[in-house]
Amino acid sequence: MRGLICALLLWLTALPALAQERATLVADGLRIAGDQVLIAEGNVEIFYKGQRLTAARVVYDRKADRLEITGPITLTDGQKTVIVADQASLKADLTEGILLSARVVLDQQLQIAAAEVHRLDGRYTTMKRVAASSCRICAGDDTPLWELRASQVTHDQAEQQLYFDNAQLRMAGLPVFYIPRLRMPDPTLKRATGFLMPRATTSSKIGTGLWLPYFITLGQSRDLTVTPFLSPAGSRTVALRYREAFRTGDVELGLHLSRDDILTGDIRGYLLAEGQFALPRGLTMDIRAERVSDKGYLLDYGLPEADLLRSHINLTRTRRNEYLVGRLIGFQTLRETENNATIPSIVADFTWHRRFSLGSFGGEGGLSFQLHSHSRTSTQTADGDGDGIADGRDLARGSIKADWRRDWVLGNGMVAGLLGEGRADLYAISQDAAEAGTEARLHGALAAELRWPWVKPGKNGVAHVIEPVVQLVLAPAGSDSLTNEDSALVEFDEGNLFALNRYPGSDAVERGARANIGLNYLRHDPSGWTLGITAGRVFRAEDLGQFTAASGLDGVHSDWLAAWSLTAPWGLSLTNRVLLDDGFDLTKGELRLGLTAERLTLSAGYVYVQADLAENRPERTEELVFDSTVKLSRGWSAQLSNRYDLVEDRASRAAAGLVFRNECLAVDLSLSRRFTSSTSVTPTTEFGLSVELLGFGGGSDGGAQRQCRG
Repeated sequence: MRGLICALLLWLTALPALAQERATLVADGLRIAGDQVLIAEGNVEIFYKGQRLTAARVVYDRKADRLEITGPITLTDGQKTVIVADQASLKADLTEGILLSARVVLDQQLQIAAAEVHRLDGRYTTMKRVAASSCRICAGDDTPLWELRASQVTHDQAEQQLYFDNAQLRMAGLPVFYIPRLRMPDPTLKRATGFLMPRATTSSKIGTGLWLPYFITLGQSRDLTVTPFLSPAGSRTVALRYREAFRTGDVELGLHLSRDDILTGDIRGYLLAEGQFALPRGLTMDIRAERVSDKGYLLDYGLPEADLLRSHINLTRTRRNEYLVGRLIGFQTLRETENNATIPSIVADFTWHRRFSLGSFGGEGGLSFQLHSHSRTSTQTADGDGDGIADGRDLARGSIKADWRRDWVLGNGMVAGLLGEGRADLYAISQDAAEAGTEARLHGALAAELRWPWVKPGKNGVAHVIEPVVQLVLAPAGSDSLTNEDSALVEFDEGNLFALNRYPGSDAVERGARANIGLNYLRHDPSGWTLGITAGRVFRAEDLGQFTAASGLDGVHSDWLAAWSLTAPWGLSLTNRVLLDDGFDLTKGELRLGLTAERLTLSAGYVYVQADLAENRPERTEELVFDSTVKLSRGWSAQLSNRYDLVEDRASRAAAGLVFRNECLAVDLSLSRRFTSSTSVTPTTEFGLSVELLGFGGGSDGGAQRQCRG
């Protein structure tokens, strides 16, 4: 015991810095050789300043102020760096020295094997004759999927950077690339200036090239990514992305600029700016600005496909009983049949909505107020015959709306309800000879509703609920002389079967007395099966000619509405909605299938809408949509998607991809073909390949690990 105490005193007094930091030494045995050497043997552990050293034997020479260590050695610095070695000679504070036959592990991802490891000043670790990889290495097979060989690697722990000298990239043991000097971030670094992983593409429009992104940090909260497109063909393109985070929000600006042979001599481009901010008093602001130089640019350069670009500034606030939104919107159409000068390209509106209880009167009420305006850049005025919409028609509107509903549960289980709504609109219209000036409109509706839910319990906890519903609505049948701009497309579905007004906008209101009749059914199985069915129809006192044929709501009685959805415990979801006329011919239909299984993810859909000139659709719309991902084996997956136009009997978009991803490597191979019927935009085919070595700068995203045999 006396010898042990003397040994510990010698260790602590010999190292004043260690004593101040309360260094700890644990070992099976301690002894002193002479008066200068301390020897610790058997399961030795040293703890100092967040560092932990384990070894079989440690010899401390007080005169040389060094530790001679016999392995196996493990040194953890407390900063996501682990060094494993056979033998070491280190300074007493563990910050400097040499380790032999060592392996360095960074952030449990990147492994660096070296013949020698030199530590300097507690910051730099220099490794000689190095092989680095983040791939799992199996016993009996020491060849990783990829590795970086180098004569020397220096790890700067303060800057979180790795510097490779005479680096050689090997794939499956074969040399594929050499670079004399290479700098890469270590896995603990999330943001650093430097090149990101390039992406190679081949396009039928812009040729073959390489997207080479360069990331630039501009402080802790800003960065810029510059991505030139390097191609021997005629396209010269650069993409810019700027991001900045603020205390209350963030912004992101994206810009693509090109000069190519598609539009010779013209500079083409696409701008997208987005931002979100939290403002005082519970307000949030959402900003989006989007413009493109020509109708074909998005398709030519593989950018997000769109036929209408929308820019906006939104101010919103949502509370328990209140919703407020103010919007300023700008549109740019890319559709062949539309002109930016004659569509409402500038829109502004403000909406305030409040829900409240009516106290002793009973029920729940709502009050909303809206201001709206839209304008066209054209100054052309209609000739006054009222046929169509004037090219320069501008409009401003103020609206106020109130609604109320109250329900009673009757003794036999029926639920009776009364509901109603009323609104007032004031319009100011210019540059339209047919409707110029101001016009006011008052409208209201009152309804009585009766529901009778029946509940039946089944075996194994299964529950059945069937509910017939009858709703009688009274509303004025007078004519509405206002031009309908914002409610031209009307959807008739299970969501508005019992609505007092099925128009989505404010320019049109549903008029006339009618009866909404329907039936709801729900079957719920605790094992995971759920089936829901809704069927119904609308009967009117008279046909006022309000709706188009394709809406399913025209005539004295509407089409039959039928909708059902099915979910299964093994990941299946199926939804179907149809509108059928009296001859049970399809007016509109939609079928969607979703499947999420262990090896397969599938989404498919079918859409049918009959032709209707009133909705600017001279031919029927009939499309099939398919999107799937299949896990072929561990790490491998295939992707296939297609959108097929059954009317034109051709695909409008098709894509296929093959992806490999594990803990250290990501390979993405893609092929896509986008078609178009536009006379100004031609179809394009694009092939893409990206290879990413995981384990640097942010690390892996947890892909499947390599399987080892035996």
